[in-house]
Amino acid sequence: MDHLVDWCTAHSGTFDRNSLTFALIDGLGWGAFALRDLQQGHTLFTLPRHLVLSTRTSSLRSLVGETEWRKYGLHIGWAGLILCLMWEAAQGESSKWSPYLASLPIAFDTPMFWSSEDLEQLKGTAVLDKIGKEQAENDYSDKVVPLLKSRTDLFGMKHPNPHFSLEAYHIMGSRILSRSFRVEAQSAIDGTGSNKTPAHEEVEMCLDEPSSLASNHNPESGSEEMEDDEENDDDDDDPGNVAMVPIADMLNARYGCENAKLFYEEHDLRMVTTRSIRQGEQIWNTYGELPNSDLLRRYGHVDQVPLPDGGFGNPADIVEICANLAMESTVQKYPDLAGWCSERVDWWLEGGEDVFVVDYSNELPEEMTSFVRLLMMSAPEWEKTKRKSKLPKPKVDDAVLSVAVDVVRRRLAEYPTAIGDDEALLGGEREKPMSLNLRNAVVVRLGEKRILHSLLRGLTTRLETLHAPSLSSGENRKRKADETGAGGRRAAKR
Repeated sequence: MDHLVDWCTAHSGTFDRNSLTFALIDGLGWGAFALRDLQQGHTLFTLPRHLVLSTRTSSLRSLVGETEWRKYGLHIGWAGLILCLMWEAAQGESSKWSPYLASLPIAFDTPMFWSSEDLEQLKGTAVLDKIGKEQAENDYSDKVVPLLKSRTDLFGMKHPNPHFSLEAYHIMGSRILSRSFRVEAQSAIDGTGSNKTPAHEEVEMCLDEPSSLASNHNPESGSEEMEDDEENDDDDDDPGNVAMVPIADMLNARYGCENAKLFYEEHDLRMVTTRSIRQGEQIWNTYGELPNSDLLRRYGHVDQVPLPDGGFGNPADIVEICANLAMESTVQKYPDLAGWCSERVDWWLEGGEDVFVVDYSNELPEEMTSFVRLLMMSAPEWEKTKRKSKLPKPKVDDAVLSVAVDVVRRRLAEYPTAIGDDEALLGGEREKPMSLNLRNAVVVRLGEKRILHSLLRGLTTRLETLHAPSLSSGENRKRKADETGAGGRRAAKR
């Protein structure tokens, strides 16, 4: 990695060679390590803003021209940035970012590149519906290919050029997904823009490409109907804020281990320690507290740390439960509700979520409780709710609990394996090793099943408690008679 550090320092960056180094880690790629004891607040390296690679800093957008850039919808979503990375790579050594691009991975363990057989192992998890391969390929064919064909002066006559192929598009997209940061424009820092940001602001790693932006492109409409970028300048969804930050993207991350963060100032970005680090320790950045389903989808790995109740897993794991499962369970238990569910669901979706999130808190989501109560309302209650436009209170009673138990059981049935099967697979790794993809899939689905089983136990216990026979008035009278004696006098105590 010396050549990358040399490139950075040659372009006005700084790197504390006495404090950190990079080394290869089995299964994780490169990682940063402390060469000496470091105190909190120590600057490890700095990077000038002009070395950050984004649609603002690459020359491609200006070469294409703003009219055509917008015509093909490249100002929406990540297609524009992906094309910029492809373009810079195609320039070879003439690109300012050539040493950086040469250091990036070309192979990924993310589900985007899994076989159909491996993807089957993720059935039931929150991963499959979020991979986004089909959407990415639609963006490539609808946005990128038309521009490639119309601007042969920039991209050459040959199509597909290997630098601009669909395979290259997926690789560059995966690089952005796994390594990009959100960096505001310099105007937002120096006060020349509409927003002023504190001089030492934390830089967040990017999450996902906003689907709402990705779906707004109409290539036939031309630039006249496109919305201006200015309306997104102050929005976290502004694609111009998504940037590749050399060197900073080489730090690994793990749940609860973060000891350094990237901050931006007016002219540069700085990686600063957030707590003391001992010599030899790995220097960790943070992805945020992401569940294993997101870690696998974005970065191709999973976290396994000790859990409070024993075993190993990711404390940030979650399970998503679709609203249609709650509706199906409600209608099954109360068939008379089937006739009016559709209208209520449509009303709910105007402002409510269609997915409910469960985590290790073992609590029934309040949104799900409100949704079930909405479906079970009587006709007069429903009319009153519509009139007031107010969601039902998330009050849990035996009717809600009964539905919730059925919902969780339905959700567990979506996995093709049982929790015991997954535990056996992980427990028998020494005797029967698994492929990396299979192991990661098992870890993801096992974490989700543990949450669901824990929730199911809690719900079942609460329901049994509500239905447990209480002492009847006759039993109470008998108890009092036993205490006082047949003649009504209280029995003497010894």
